[in-house]
Amino acid sequence: MDADPLRQLAAWLDAARSAGEPMPEAMTIATATADGIPAARMVILRGLQRGLAFFTDLTSDKGAELAANPRAAAVLHWLRPVHRQVRVAGPVEPVTEEEANEYWRTRPAATRRNAAASYQSSVIANQAALQTRVKDMQLRHLADTDLPRPQRWGGFRVLPDRIEFWQESPDGLHDRIRYRRASNNWTIERLSP
Repeated sequence: MDADPLRQLAAWLDAARSAGEPMPEAMTIATATADGIPAARMVILRGLQRGLAFFTDLTSDKGAELAANPRAAAVLHWLRPVHRQVRVAGPVEPVTEEEANEYWRTRPAATRRNAAASYQSSVIANQAALQTRVKDMQLRHLADTDLPRPQRWGGFRVLPDRIEFWQESPDGLHDRIRYRRASNNWTIERLSP
């Protein structure tokens, strides 16, 4: 195991990609409201600089939960090359405006248009109303390249204070390694399965 858990996570992601794991960057993000009501959903891991970055509508349920209670847990799970999972927990910070702008520009035009037209987690009358907003957005931004990133669209970074790597063993003695942040260093511990 690498001394740095984010480098270790990057190595496991690379191994899953190389083995043909579909969507290895898919991860569950668990949040909780200010009064502790939990919620979990799938997002896409978009970077490992200082933590696990993902992008979303900041006014969505997850955005509101993270604003009120800025801590999260994440789980990544793969079946290839072997059965593995990684659990991460820690405080959350917003990504910078520059990071959000940079990622926004990499998204396909239709995806940017749909994200700008849709206020994630808000109640809509029906699918036709949403499609009308998308068409209106398309008429206002014919070139597709001039569609600015809405201020409500950005991202978050989970800053791990705990990361656990789990690998299945056929005999049930699964391999578990936990990294715990201690000041600016990591303590590495082997856990009983």
